[in-house]
Amino acid sequence: MKEVVLNDGLGEIGKSAFEYCTALQSINNIPSTLTKIDSFAFSDQIVLNEGLTEIGVRAFINCTTLQSITIPSSVLEISPSTFRGCTDLRDVVLNDGIEKIAMNTFEGCTSLERITIPSTVDNIEPWVFFRCTNLQDVVLNDGIKRIKTYAFIGCTSLEHITIPSSVLDIGDSSFKDCRRLREVVIHNNEEFQIGDTAFRGCTSLERFKFPILSTRLDNIIQAGQRDIEAKMDGIPAVEWRGGELIIPSVHQEIEYPWGTDTVVKLDKGKLTRVEGLINYYEVKEATTLFELALWKGKIDQAVDEVEPVNRDALRIEVPGPVKDTILQYAYPMLCRNVIIYF
Repeated sequence: MKEVVLNDGLGEIGKSAFEYCTALQSINNIPSTLTKIDSFAFSDQIVLNEGLTEIGVRAFINCTTLQSITIPSSVLEISPSTFRGCTDLRDVVLNDGIEKIAMNTFEGCTSLERITIPSTVDNIEPWVFFRCTNLQDVVLNDGIKRIKTYAFIGCTSLEHITIPSSVLDIGDSSFKDCRRLREVVIHNNEEFQIGDTAFRGCTSLERFKFPILSTRLDNIIQAGQRDIEAKMDGIPAVEWRGGELIIPSVHQEIEYPWGTDTVVKLDKGKLTRVEGLINYYEVKEATTLFELALWKGKIDQAVDEVEPVNRDALRIEVPGPVKDTILQYAYPMLCRNVIIYF
């Protein structure tokens, strides 16, 4: 059997319906009335239409000739191991609407080169991209909250990953053995957590970039607080000029019962110093803006159409003790909002 045509009115494809049909090359005209594809249903190619809501466990497992798949937005969940072992699968389109991509979904899809995870997905589950050895381009959209343990383990072609601002947790060993990974860009500017071994075995990882912190730093300098530059230069190995804040990674050899492995971490101490400087100078800038607001208020009250206003004479400075109090209490409150756990 090489080809199957399904007619309108079909609601479900049951378990193992086309399993082991090794000569099957295409299934055409998947009707919009179809709402469920059960476990082990197929062995090869298929086009999925809107209206489908459920794909069962291992529905396409070991479909070694399947090259492309588009998951319609009506599908809310992709079950575990759905495309496991689809070694020729190259193109996957995941539409907005998908809420969960379960464990091992794309395990062993060794031809998969790129994937975009829609914003409707909350979590990257464990082992989802295990041994996707040719995966080079991963786009994570805002909305994703957690990258769980072993999510991208063994993605040996991945060189760059951008973590959106919505991510709160990067789990232990989530990028284990991504040996070509060189750069991690983190957009989160609030409280988030990175597992101790999130980048274990990432022996090529050199740097972490923080675009939002970089923008805040540039704003401070443009506002005239240029003495922060000397303090930033005093933090060894941190690069920050040119619109990019780069903090180097720390490589540590750890002995395990089965041998030695390299754990790569973000340099927590350097990040803490950078955040502390930025928070401090932002509060300091706020007191300057407060003084300007008071000054403007006095000028507005003293406007006289007959005699010109001596603007300098109306300048108001916040007393030193008041500034110290603002810095003493506001600065620690800001620091609590940016915590990296290791």
